[in-house]
Amino acid sequence: MKVLKFGGTSVGSIENIKNVKDIINDGHKKIVVLSAMSGTTNKLVAIANNISNKEPNEAVDKINKLHEIYTITIDTLLTNKDLNKEVKDYVSSVFNFLVTCTYKAFSIDLENNIVAQGELLSTYMFNRFLQQESISSALLPALSFMKIDKDKEPDISYIKKHFEVAINAAGNSEIYITQGFICLDDKDEVSNLQRGGSDYTATIIGAAIKAKEVQIWTDIDGMHNNDPRYVENTKPISNLSFDEAAELAYFGAKILHPQTVTPVRADNIPVRLKNTMNPEAHGTLISNITSEKGIKAIAAKDNIIAIKIKSARMLQAHGFLKKVFEIFETYKTSIDMITTSEVAVSLTIDDDRNLEKIIEELEKIATIEIDTNQSIICLVGHSVVNHQDTYKLFQILQDVKIRMISYGGSKNNISLLVDTKDKIDSLQKLNDYLFELVTL
Repeated sequence: MKVLKFGGTSVGSIENIKNVKDIINDGHKKIVVLSAMSGTTNKLVAIANNISNKEPNEAVDKINKLHEIYTITIDTLLTNKDLNKEVKDYVSSVFNFLVTCTYKAFSIDLENNIVAQGELLSTYMFNRFLQQESISSALLPALSFMKIDKDKEPDISYIKKHFEVAINAAGNSEIYITQGFICLDDKDEVSNLQRGGSDYTATIIGAAIKAKEVQIWTDIDGMHNNDPRYVENTKPISNLSFDEAAELAYFGAKILHPQTVTPVRADNIPVRLKNTMNPEAHGTLISNITSEKGIKAIAAKDNIIAIKIKSARMLQAHGFLKKVFEIFETYKTSIDMITTSEVAVSLTIDDDRNLEKIIEELEKIATIEIDTNQSIICLVGHSVVNHQDTYKLFQILQDVKIRMISYGGSKNNISLLVDTKDKIDSLQKLNDYLFELVTL
């Protein structure tokens, strides 16, 4: 059985919803994971922010406007009067619940419950649309089987056991529809897998049922060799290894949630990236097969903070780095890049929630320098550090001030830290020389 995930843009319009219907209606059994309709999650987050800021009137206004959008969508999509009424009744109950939330005290649990409604709306509506089109389908509530543990990692044994219960309860069907993104936490409260988490949902389910393949359907023809938001003439990559895809996703390739490949790589379950609007395109196949040495793709990650930690105590001393890492561990802040010398260590983080406390602790043992508004440019490919042309990178970027370089930590990745104002120029230069065959 295959698992197919469709993102917000894939279910963001009547035309796209019908495209999804045509893609999945091929006579084969499958599990379909849906995101919320495009724009819905942002609107729900805005509603939660209004509640947090004690702005109930603004929240209710946003709720009513969003309700109107769904009413119009239902009237266009569902021509069957009985199904139309049934879905409208359900949707009204959801928006009535959102209105009641405006009278409650704000909490993270409340916000999670509000944000979860997007996926519940899209799956209910899509399931009834398939039934109208005489396609055998059943709804599997993700909150009945999708769960994370206290470390916010998927509880695979729980998921596998409860997914089997859910699918058996749903009965025999050709298509099983479930929600991406949402889950329960270790206290059985509604939570989520963070933005882009529907990809992660799909591969978690794929791993739990040992799927033949997981497909991630979005609005672009696979993973591109550079960021198409900033660089012209990028091209989709036909094949990536799990390692290469993981590096690109973590360092900024927005098409994929950073944890997507983690659940499936041990069982070598391939992940295929496809375009809902262009289903005939090959897309990108992610598997354990490595091919082509050299740089395949470039990604960039913004909102990076560089921290330089300098202390004479480091000189020929052991234990200093342990103290540094323990500070970041205390405040649950992960490190992206790190370089060291005899008397200094430079590292980067992308989470500034506890930055002041971290700096306060670090200043007890060292002199600290902070650089904000930095970007990591990540160059990925099989055995890229061993490739004969890798040295050209530094000729290409000779006019760019490079703050840090991470080289050799992984055979598949070279990371460069630059000021964010130099990011787009750097991406374009790298693209021209690496992929447009411009000679030095």
